[in-house]
Parts: sequence; structure tokens; C-alpha cells
Amino acid sequence: MKKKKKQMIDFDVFNLVKGRITCMRITELLQDATIDLGVKVNSKEEAIDHLVDLMVKGGNITDREEYKKGILAREANGTTGIGGGIAIPHSKNKAVTKAGLASMTVPDGVDYEAMDGEPSDVFFMIAAPAEGSDVHLEALSRLSVILMDPVFKDSLLKATSKEEYLALIDKKETEKFPEEAAKEEEKPAVQEEKADDGTIRVLAVTACPTGIAHTFMAAESLENKAKEMGITLKAETNGSGGAKNVLTKEEIENCDGIIVAADKNVEMARFDGKQVLQTKVADGINKPEELIQTILDKKAPTYHHSGAAAQEDSAEGESVGRQIYKHLMNGVSHMLPFVIGGGILIALAFLVDNQAINPANFGKNTPLAALLKTIGEQAFGFMLPILAGFIAMSIADRPGLAVGFVGGALANGGYTFANIMAYDSAKAVSSGFIGALFAGFVGGYIMVLLRKLFDKLPSALEGLKPILLFPVCGILVMGVVMIAVNPVVGAINTGLNNFLSSMSGTSSILLGAVLGGMMSIDMGGPFNKAAYVFGTAQLTVANAGPEQYAIMAAVMAGGMVPPLAIALCTTFFKNRFTESERKSGVVNYIMGLSFITEGAIPFAAGDPIHILPPCIVGSAVAGALSMAFKCGLPAPHGGIFVIGVITNPVQYLISVAVGAVIGMIVMSFTKKPLNK
Repeated sequence: MKKKKKQMIDFDVFNLVKGRITCMRITELLQDATIDLGVKVNSKEEAIDHLVDLMVKGGNITDREEYKKGILAREANGTTGIGGGIAIPHSKNKAVTKAGLASMTVPDGVDYEAMDGEPSDVFFMIAAPAEGSDVHLEALSRLSVILMDPVFKDSLLKATSKEEYLALIDKKETEKFPEEAAKEEEKPAVQEEKADDGTIRVLAVTACPTGIAHTFMAAESLENKAKEMGITLKAETNGSGGAKNVLTKEEIENCDGIIVAADKNVEMARFDGKQVLQTKVADGINKPEELIQTILDKKAPTYHHSGAAAQEDSAEGESVGRQIYKHLMNGVSHMLPFVIGGGILIALAFLVDNQAINPANFGKNTPLAALLKTIGEQAFGFMLPILAGFIAMSIADRPGLAVGFVGGALANGGYTFANIMAYDSAKAVSSGFIGALFAGFVGGYIMVLLRKLFDKLPSALEGLKPILLFPVCGILVMGVVMIAVNPVVGAINTGLNNFLSSMSGTSSILLGAVLGGMMSIDMGGPFNKAAYVFGTAQLTVANAGPEQYAIMAAVMAGGMVPPLAIALCTTFFKNRFTESERKSGVVNYIMGLSFITEGAIPFAAGDPIHILPPCIVGSAVAGALSMAFKCGLPAPHGGIFVIGVITNPVQYLISVAVGAVIGMIVMSFTKKPLNK
């Protein structure tokens, strides 16, 4: 797959295109004097010099060298050759007296260090005054929209006169921004015509379990592909900080269809009666054109929402496996803040405490440590109830939340019919993570069943269902079920923990390699989450010790490697990457050290065949070495910042470093030099 297919637009462009900022028309910023067609230049510097000279001819700048200095400073931050033969150098500069554009075509092309590595042949240079509105960004927005059409871009390249050149731009700009023409009072008919011209409007909602990387990558991929296809698309992101760019009621009513690319449940009631295509968030990243085309071809099913039966409606057309995964990820996504926040506070308590005072009370020997550990334990203690509660809520909507929450609490507590009369938490057999999963799914389907049973009650009792019947009956049934099954599930949980505790030598190293490798397979996807959740689950084991901590350490080591391996490769094997990728690679040092595996996603998404295998190998090595060195991690997150609480910290750093270096070396073979 060519790089061209995966090019990323300048962030200035991307951010402003989304906002559709209204500004001066491009044809108002261009002058006859600032256009030159059929130019021949031999280098990037020559191209910049020629464009700057055109800007001087237009009378837009007072100091040529000062303006050129601003252009070069912008290029130093990352090339403005956005790919596809297009380059848009720009500068907001004190040497600029008035906003303007200069443009030229270079039929033979010139190496402008473009993001796709291909020659650039159509250039627009933007000049904006240092004070005032961000005209340069507004112009960037417009140019990026109209130049997305390769046919239009080629027509500019073939233009034989400045008049034809300006006419082509004016026509395309009018086509892409019809609302401007509609606002002209003298042309009311245009507004009516444009409102009914069949323009396709597509909406999207993206959401991943963590709401960090995949959510926003899917939104960006869909929006960029929509621009390439010449249609409008707005994407709502359900990220970790809440929903952003929220779809309005009016937008939903007027759109032709909605793409829901999500690995957890999102608010669906608002889409009743609309064409809705539901898929996984990875498809939003990798198959944007296919998803959009399905909406355009009207092949997506019509969504029907019926109040309490929300889940049944949303599940229509989905496989059982897909439904289970979404329910699980809904629980995991709500659980993670409690796990990470509480777990790191507990780790900090160990870090600031003095074990010599009382080894048996380590973590609470000093006031500060006791404060941190108490708060952390309370937060961490919600992990299993939250997991079960939101799984059940995903299945049965809001009535399922309380039922699942109670079931998770009972699973965590290890309540049985044998101990409810004389409960002792120290002797109880907790069903742990497995029990919480069981409680979440069973609790959800208990509520689905109760809902169907209560539908037969007289309509006069409808108001009592949500506030009395559902919670009382649901919690009671859930409680009885969990107390009955806890001994069995608890025995399974205990057996699994004993098995893990007994692992040593080759078997433990193999486990570390598998878990480490899983962290790199999809970097935030199902495999990654399965490994991470398995690691964090071990921290919930009663009296968790070295064996459980070792598993968590291997998981984190595996997750730290991909960004670090990529960062190292962009540093020591620069000819494998574009200038833009090399600059982004530096950020991955921070991502990797912070245990943010998703930092590697842009590279993996752009070239998965050559990026993923080296990362998997490196992560597996790191996980195996961590196990071999008997490293342990009592915190579920933190990366290098929790090194103080890691058992055998030097060996742990060696494990991560060796894994990253091996990943880099393998990547240097899988990634071929761009210039041979």
C-alpha cells in the first residue's frame, strides 16, 4: 500500500476544515501578478524563492527576507507538502501588509519533502498579517477542501492561462461552499436549489473502550475520506473526556445516515428511524470508504428504538460474539479510571512508606502513606462492582446498572449461603474477576427477562417498574444467584490463582511472552485489552503477591515497547521514514515511557505489515525477560513513573530496553529505505 493512501494532513488544515470557517474567497486573495504557470524549479528552496517573489510582485509584503524566514521556520516544524502533488507553505508574519495568496504549477514536479514522498506540482503560498484574524489558517481550510479532488487538482496543472486557472478555482469553490452563494439576497433561488440538490450528509459516532486513541483516529479517518469523496461528514467522538462534537437533533433529522463505529455502547435512541450502520471502531480507521459508501448506497438497516428494549434494537444484525465484546468493553471502559487512579495511589503509598517500621503494615506505616493507600484501596475496591454494573447496563439499559453493581460486590466479597450468617471476609472465597464478569452478564439478562415478564402487568403499574419493581426484584434475584454460584466460581478463581502462583521457569517466561506480545497485536484493541484486563485482575486477588505482580509487570513491559521501538527506529534508521514521521517519532519516546501503547497506532495504521510484527516480537521479548527477572508491579499503570515500586527495577528497565531495541532492529529489516 502506497504512503499516499495513508497521508495525514497538516494539523492546521485538519482542525480548521472540521470547523468550516467562512473567510475571503480564494479568488479574492489571488492576483494575476501572484500566479505563475508551467514553472521549472529544481529544489524545495527554489520553489519557495519563486513563490516569495510572486508574493513580492503582488505587493503583499514589505520585507522579502523576513517573510521568507517565517516560511522556512514553518517548514522546519514539518513539511507543508501535504501529499498528492500539493504543497501549501504559509506564514503569519510581521512583514505582511495584507493577506494574500501566490500560486504556481510545476508540471515536472519537484521534491518538496512531501508526506507521501512524491513530487509536488501544485503550490499555494499563503501570507497573513501578524496581527488580526487567522487568515492563513482560514485559507488553509479552504484550499485543503477543494484540493482533495484529484481531478480538480489535475485540471489546475493543465491550465494554459491565468484566467482559466482562476475560473477553475472559482467554480470549485462555489461548488464546495454553496452556502455562501445562498446567502446573497439577489440569488434566493440558488439557496432553494442547493438545499435540494441531493448533497449527501453523513454523520458518525466513534468510541473505543478507553476513549483515547482509536476514538479520534476513526473520526479523523472518516472525515478525511468523506472529503476525498466530496461529501460532508460530521463525527461525534465519545472519548475519555466525554462526548465531543456532539450531533444535534437537527443534524440527525436532516442527515441521510449514521455510521456508529464503536466498541462500546453509545446513545442510540436519538437515531430512531434513521439509516444506521453499526460496526467496530477499527473499521472506522481502516475501512472508511466502505462504511461511507454503504450509507450512500442506502444499504444500512433502518434503526428502530423502543425505549427499554434499547439493547435488543442495537444488537439487531450483530453477531453474538460482537455483542458480548461490546458489553464487556462497556464495563472495562468504565472500570479503568477506578483501576488506574486507585492502583497508582496504592503504588505511591508503597513508594513513600517506610517498610522497616512494620513490614506487616507496609503501605500504612506513615500518615501520608496511610492516606494514599486508604484512598487508593477505596477507589480500587470499586473495580469489580463497576465492571459488572456497566456490563449489565450495556445489556439491559439503566435498570441493569444496580443489579450488576450488587452482583459484582457480592462476587468480590465471596458471599455464600454457608457464610452469610457469620461472614468473615478473611475466610470468604471471592469469585473475583470471573465472578464479576458472570454477575455482569447474568444480571443484564435477568433484567431483560424481568422486563418481558413485567410487560404483562396492567398499564397502571407502568410508573412503578423503574423505581420499585425492577430494582427490588432484579437485585433480589441477582443476589440469590450470586450467593448460590459463588462457591463454584470462587473455587475456579482460586484454582486459577494457584495455577498462576505455581508457574515458574519456562512456563512463567512463556506466559510473559504471550501477554507481552498480545499488548502489541492491536494496540488498544481486543487482544491488548484482554491482556491488560488479565493483568489488572491479578491485582484484585486477595493478598496478591509476587506472582500476581509479575504478570502485571510483564503486561506493562509489553505495552511500553511499541512506541519506544518506533521512536528508536525513526532516530537511528531515518531513511525508513518521512520527515513528518521522524518528527512524530520523538513523541513516542514519551508515550512509551508513560505506558501509552496507542502512541504507536498512527505508524501501525499507515503500514501495519512492516510495523506490527517487529513490535509484537519486541513486546514478547520484554514480557518474557520481565518474568525471567522476577520483576513485579503492584500498580496497574504509570510506566517509568512508577519505577520506584517495581521489584527489581534495574532488570525491568533492561527488559523494556532490550525489547525496544529488538523491535527496532527487526523493524529496520521490515521497513525498506524510502530512497533506494
